[in-house]
Amino acid sequence: MKIAWFKVEISPEIGARLAGYGPDDVSVMKMDDLFATGLCADDGENRVLLISLDLIGLDGWFIRDIRKSCSAILNTPESAVMLSCTHTHEGPQTRSHASRPEELHRTYLAALKEKLLAATRGLTDFRECEVSFFSCQRDENRNRRYVSGDNHATFTPHRREVLPMADGFADKELGLLMFYDPEKRLPLYLIGNYAAHPLAAHCPGLGGLRISADYPGAFRNYVESNTGAACMFVSGAAGDMIPREDELGDEASRSMGIRLGKSAMFGMMEARRNPLRYLMPSAKVGSAIRKFTVPLRTKYRNNPKRLPEEYLGRDDAELEIQLLSFGDVCFAGVPGELCAELGQEIKWHSPFRRTFIAYNATAYFSYMGPANFLVAGGYEASSQRFTARGGLKLVQAASDAMFELRESLYPSEGEAYPDNCSDSLVNILPNR
Repeated sequence: MKIAWFKVEISPEIGARLAGYGPDDVSVMKMDDLFATGLCADDGENRVLLISLDLIGLDGWFIRDIRKSCSAILNTPESAVMLSCTHTHEGPQTRSHASRPEELHRTYLAALKEKLLAATRGLTDFRECEVSFFSCQRDENRNRRYVSGDNHATFTPHRREVLPMADGFADKELGLLMFYDPEKRLPLYLIGNYAAHPLAAHCPGLGGLRISADYPGAFRNYVESNTGAACMFVSGAAGDMIPREDELGDEASRSMGIRLGKSAMFGMMEARRNPLRYLMPSAKVGSAIRKFTVPLRTKYRNNPKRLPEEYLGRDDAELEIQLLSFGDVCFAGVPGELCAELGQEIKWHSPFRRTFIAYNATAYFSYMGPANFLVAGGYEASSQRFTARGGLKLVQAASDAMFELRESLYPSEGEAYPDNCSDSLVNILPNR
């Protein structure tokens, strides 16, 4: 496999409105820069491009425009270009609000498009590499929904006194995809994937008015400065996941990023020392887009106060699941703020050895949770635009697409895969 990559600074000007909390939050300083990081992988037959942006989210129309333009540059299908947003709340307003359409920073978006297209055109220095993966559990997040015994949900950021009782499901997987120079055996590129809202650096007062990539930026900086490898961070299913030290300022942001960075270096060492388990020889890349339709909740249907213009005038919405695979690792791109419970369902129903969620990848369609969230209520449930069964449709679409992609990439495995996969584990894990 060969790879090429870019890193482009995308910070807005100081004075730009910040996207995360309210319409009147205007940036007064910059804590650190925002970046767009991109990795292009070519297996000799197919080529894919994964882009991660330090932004809160992007509208579907903008994402489709970038995919179309970048795919033309790379001569790939549009499905082979994936954008994902880390969801930092300390960046510009880049998603449409129903009641405040004037807030969308269109001048910024126009400049962003030009930067991404120029960076994609510059992907010419491809390097031969070996590809490995790793996965571990890291206790850096928590579920922000406290659900009482009578199944009523409380939004813990607004009721911090109930935090000691909040024990909801948390996806603590730190997923890593690593690319190495095959001759020098040095790391070239690392992708980290973890599920937590980038809300560590935000804090009361001026601390909430700073431009910042939050802990994903600290993670990248730590990995890059210590390994010499380039680095990308992709947010997982963080809809109801927050840092264990949320909204506590710059030190909380840096320390969380460093702790995840240390775990990444642990994974790099483990993967290199156990190549039979983690190396993916002759890894192929692949992509797919699966469309699915979900009915809109009654209070959202044709309601300009609740729904952006793109979805008005209809009773349902057509959304997309997008897949990008590197060997036995698959990124599942979702259309908004997927909650961890549904993200875990996608992981459980995947035929790939590891599946990582790519947050806000195909659109920004607000929060998406399982049916019982609408029974229990709470912030995420009140913001969910599709009906209770929509979560099942999303998981089913992702699962079907992953099976079809796997079968197209590895037809020699046959229809029995993965039914007979466990029979060969002794050959994959020789020490167990």
